[in-house]
Amino acid sequence: MAMNQEWIEWARQLQVIAQNGLHYAGDPYQRAAFTQVREIAAQMLAGPARLDPAVVGALFAAQTGHATPKVDVRGVVFRDDLILLVREVADGLWTLPGGWADPGEPPSQATVREVYEEAGYRTRATKLLMLHDRNRRNYPPHPFHIYKIFFLCVLESPAQPDPAWQSAHQETDGVAWYRADAVPPLSTGRVTEAQIARLFEHHRHPDWPADFD
Repeated sequence: MAMNQEWIEWARQLQVIAQNGLHYAGDPYQRAAFTQVREIAAQMLAGPARLDPAVVGALFAAQTGHATPKVDVRGVVFRDDLILLVREVADGLWTLPGGWADPGEPPSQATVREVYEEAGYRTRATKLLMLHDRNRRNYPPHPFHIYKIFFLCVLESPAQPDPAWQSAHQETDGVAWYRADAVPPLSTGRVTEAQIARLFEHHRHPDWPADFD
């Protein structure tokens, strides 16, 4: 593991220690110490990850309760041999429709919601294809530990997105279908080329079990 990646992982671990400490500690001196650990973690992460220390510090300070991985869900929709991708407003690059799962929401339902919100298609989740630990998949650095869940979703809406979608959603500004050999530049903080290639393999081998870790 490269030194910068080790540094980032140490910062994440310190943030978890600080968050758990602040959740369980009642003594004001202990809480002050854990707050200081959290601030050090933010400074450690900001440099190698090329992030604003104030932004990282605010992200860490907003986390409460016992620390657990965050959950990112992605909808994998095929039409014949084409995969559905959306273009992110934030960076102008392409990804699978998806985002954070909300508390109280089953992961499959969260995925179906995200596909509609980001692409305008009504779908139904039918199979878990991949459950990946983001730290193990060659992603750019992120302040938090994330699990990424990829569900196969089948179309239930017409051939075109719901006309009401575009005016209701602002995070994506493009929706298109792509062949395996014509995938556009990807938003690699959200999905990698290797993952897209693997999903096409799953499409060609529908009897495969889910990938994990």
